[in-house]
Amino acid sequence: MSIVKSCGFIVCLCGLFCIVGCMSAGSAEADAASPWPLAVRVMSYGKYQDAAWAHLQELGVKYVFMAVPAADEAEAEVERLARYGLKPLVVRCGAELSKDTFLHDIAAQLAVCEKMGVKFMFMSAKRGDLSKEAAYARLRAAGVIAQARGVTITLETHPDLGTNGAVQVETMQAIDSPSIRVNFDTANITYYNRDTSAVAELAKSIEHVGTVEFKDHNGEFETWNFPVLGKGVVDFPAIVKMLRDHGYAGPVTLEFEGVEGVELSEDETKRAIADSVAYVRALGGFE
Repeated sequence: MSIVKSCGFIVCLCGLFCIVGCMSAGSAEADAASPWPLAVRVMSYGKYQDAAWAHLQELGVKYVFMAVPAADEAEAEVERLARYGLKPLVVRCGAELSKDTFLHDIAAQLAVCEKMGVKFMFMSAKRGDLSKEAAYARLRAAGVIAQARGVTITLETHPDLGTNGAVQVETMQAIDSPSIRVNFDTANITYYNRDTSAVAELAKSIEHVGTVEFKDHNGEFETWNFPVLGKGVVDFPAIVKMLRDHGYAGPVTLEFEGVEGVELSEDETKRAIADSVAYVRALGGFE
């Protein structure tokens, strides 16, 4: 083969390898940027929750974050959601950690999750008079039950087991269960803590995050001011980038809680939720 032909053959091979390489890289990038399921928390509608289903359908939302229904109501609830093109993505636990009946209660609710096909249960873990060690033991036992049901329990960003990133890491390490994770609430960080940010705290606990709750805040300590998303101090683009860089693949739930003392009408509530959904979608990468 002549030198010219050999060189041409090599160039063609290099070009082919480049094309295949680019295709593989593009595929990897697409996989890394798989869209996150976006759920809206039904409680965001406040006293207008009966209007939530139709409104979410109008917005093209596919998933909801809702309270866990009673066992005998679960099937009907799933069917009702389906009529509006909705699926339950995350449910709120109704069992109280501080009660002696906690494990019995949460076991029943985890069974409902399995029946509904829900993989994530949100929980506000308030230990009350329990010692931390006793609280950890109960949660660890709940994790065993959850794992058997195929459910992950995620602990809300609440005092005193999830106040901030450092506390979340402490709690997760103490429980040491693959089925107990963190629900990282972007607004509760500045509500419950001074001199920090959601970005700073997420960087500490991101290894333990199972669900993320997008909510905005005005940044003032213990001030009930949770505006339309994008109107407060939470740096959502930075949060999204950090989650993407880390390969986070769980659900994102959206919550709007409003401002203390400001009463919204049904139309105003719907507009606030619609604007919040639009803001999150504009960040890209959500279904």
